[in-house]
Amino acid sequence: MTPQSAAPVVSLSASHLSGAVGGVADPTVQVLLSQAGADPADLSVVAVASSDTRIAGAGDVTVRGRGAEREVSVQARGRGICDLTLRVTGLGGATATTVLHYAASGPVQHAADTRYFTGASDASAALDVGGGHLVLADDESNTLRLYARGASGGPLRTWDFGARLGARKEIDIEGVARAGDTDAVYWLGSMSNSKDGELRPDRSVLFRTVVRGAGAAVELVPAGSYRRLRSDLIAWDESRGGELGFAAGAAEGRGPKRIDGFNAEGFEFAPGSTSVAYIGFRAPLVPAKTGGEALLVPVMNVDELMAETAAQGEQGGGRAEFGEPVLLDLDGLGIRDLRRNSLGQYLIVAGSWAADDNSGPYALYAWDGAAGHGAARLMDLPTGDPGGWECVVDVPDLQVPGARVQLIADCGSADWYGTGVAAKDLRQPEWKKARAVTFTVTE
Repeated sequence: MTPQSAAPVVSLSASHLSGAVGGVADPTVQVLLSQAGADPADLSVVAVASSDTRIAGAGDVTVRGRGAEREVSVQARGRGICDLTLRVTGLGGATATTVLHYAASGPVQHAADTRYFTGASDASAALDVGGGHLVLADDESNTLRLYARGASGGPLRTWDFGARLGARKEIDIEGVARAGDTDAVYWLGSMSNSKDGELRPDRSVLFRTVVRGAGAAVELVPAGSYRRLRSDLIAWDESRGGELGFAAGAAEGRGPKRIDGFNAEGFEFAPGSTSVAYIGFRAPLVPAKTGGEALLVPVMNVDELMAETAAQGEQGGGRAEFGEPVLLDLDGLGIRDLRRNSLGQYLIVAGSWAADDNSGPYALYAWDGAAGHGAARLMDLPTGDPGGWECVVDVPDLQVPGARVQLIADCGSADWYGTGVAAKDLRQPEWKKARAVTFTVTE
């Protein structure tokens, strides 16, 4: 009697996977297989069943490779969730199966230029680190995540600085700025109250990391923090007669998403400086009424705040100093992100002070960073797809025709899969995702 072959052993690198109808470079998973006495190359893997072929059928699953680790990709047919059964066949016809839980979002505009960064959905600030990679902040956590810019998928690595910074709740990271060509990078919390007007002290953190290396090998090292920026801003405004309304906008009981609120979302250094940085406000507008101008406040001594921290412990003895406010006519929109390149060219993502999603207008502006100079509207940003525009990854040379820029949307409120569950509330990290699109911004 011929001995019966042992059953193959099969597992997945992740049990959940997300994709998109019409998606390009969608995420994949690895299927790991083995069988006693068998060469892994002799084992076959195929999809044999789907719980809902309207989402994806067995024929929409592709398995690549011949060794002990194979790559599985799925081409979505429709929006929704289904289970896909994979079967491994080995020596003697012995089989084993595993189930992949698959979720597909619907089609979007600019599909060929769209990528999805999974693991978190509330993208809020992005830093290019070279080699085709970026670090992305999420305003629902204190974790920074490293991604490959050109492919959809999960983070290559993560850094959670919350405990190191003494944060008990989310910092609500909304801005990031690199100090010129140095290795110092500053991350700014929104300084806002909660949506219900509760005070959130952890959101007032400004912290610095030092960048070591680049690309997939990049390392972020904590290098100081400052926790009094919010109170410094309020005191400064009060000393000027409260013309910006910071004290009222930041008062307990006041939510941040008001035209007269207190909510920072942009952060970038002034032209040629590694010490003066602009804070860009989503709210308030100035004056705080329809058609008001967007507000930037220059912090004159950012580097000294961190130096005080390094010299005197967790909280330095210095105070933030501020320059004259800068007002920009952004057609009644607030600042959602602010980014500068080495040429001193700025891009500003502007959006509603109120909207969390794609319900309000968004636009992209160019600026030279000089107070008294206006910003030029480059393009209206599309609003028909999930998410609200939040992040500029980097700024190309805006004098070159055909310049391209990658923008990322905060998709925390998106119901990606038609289940009625917002992305930020999904339990599976692989199903959470933020949408990135590359646009041509110059002709």
